[in-house]
Amino acid sequence: MPDFEFEARIGGRVAGVDEVGRGPLAGPVTAAAVVLDPRAIPEGLDDSKKLSVRKREAVLDAILGSADVSVAHASVREIEELNILRASHLAMERAVAGLRLRPDHALIDGTMLPLGLSVPATPIVRGDARSLSIAAASIVAKICRDRIMVDLAQQHPGYGWETNMGYPAKNHRLALENLGVTPHHRRTFKPVHNILYQEKIVSS
Repeated sequence: MPDFEFEARIGGRVAGVDEVGRGPLAGPVTAAAVVLDPRAIPEGLDDSKKLSVRKREAVLDAILGSADVSVAHASVREIEELNILRASHLAMERAVAGLRLRPDHALIDGTMLPLGLSVPATPIVRGDARSLSIAAASIVAKICRDRIMVDLAQQHPGYGWETNMGYPAKNHRLALENLGVTPHHRRTFKPVHNILYQEKIVSS
């Protein structure tokens, strides 16, 4: 279970930062930054991957009611222009910058620190399973991105985004072959690129 040890050791306003959406073939990458109130840590807070949809939603309400929260994105175009790692870091930088009050320190899920952070930071491997602040950020980021993909699924039916969230599930890959590429697909990702390349060969 994640705990508050990292935050307590550092002291001050510590933001947990996590992102979701590196692996999908479509949609933005989304990051969240959360500064928890040590006196009001939501009950049941855990790594988002360990929680059911209903539990995540309940914990999200508690996070939003007690913490300083910021959500930010990097668009499909930015993913294509920068690469997915840099776009993920850009979303993280934007999330930290969007907090109501500037944090004293940021805890970043992963092994690398975004270069454009405006505050001191520490990377934590498997941070969403070790830090309550990062776990909170993982929940916020996942729910926010999932909601975006459900909305996009209504605009572009057939790809299954309401359930696969843009990841390369079988139904998504089949839809890509049968329905083609949308403006929300990441054209630099191999499965999407291959379909575009095949279309180019056929058309020429």
